[in-house]
Amino acid sequence: MIETLMSDDLIKKAGGRFRLTTLIQKRWLELLQGARPLIDPRGLTEMEIVIEEIAQDKVSIDFEASGLSKPNV
Repeated sequence: MIETLMSDDLIKKAGGRFRLTTLIQKRWLELLQGARPLIDPRGLTEMEIVIEEIAQDKVSIDFEASGLSKPNV
């Protein structure tokens, strides 16, 4: 999991390290509040689920709704 977090691809998907951190925090909170995982969660912690969901493009930042500018990838 740590290797995945250090991947530039994951950082680029979110639009930077700080946006990635925000995305992780928001999705983690959703899972803790009872949201269903978007991947098979067997044997994974909530943090691992979140990272894998982002890596598989299951969750992302909605730049239009958030008012953020889309990153240049």
